[in-house]
Amino acid sequence: MKAKPRKIVSLGSEDTVVQLADLFRLMGDPTRLRIILVCLDEPISVGEIAERLALSPSLVSHHLRLLKAARVLRGQRQGKQIFYSALDEHIRCVIDDMVAHVGEPLDFEEAD
Repeated sequence: MKAKPRKIVSLGSEDTVVQLADLFRLMGDPTRLRIILVCLDEPISVGEIAERLALSPSLVSHHLRLLKAARVLRGQRQGKQIFYSALDEHIRCVIDDMVAHVGEPLDFEEAD
């Protein structure tokens, strides 16, 4: 079943296009994408992210700073730790849509 075509949102200024491209580039890094995926389900600490992804806590912290600055993730302090989660439902929707897109079978009639 084919999805209905969506109306393309007017991006407006060149600055908006650049910001959007920067956001996709940021999310296109495999390590950062894995971090985002881990943060989608529940708030999670740096140490837990590092452990689940077999990365150093300093590397995770570096990527988290970038993702927070880009408004992809947010951090909430609980005691001495900060727990990270997706900033809002838009992030989950973008990821869910892309996962669905990647999982769709290729329609060979459209491939030409």
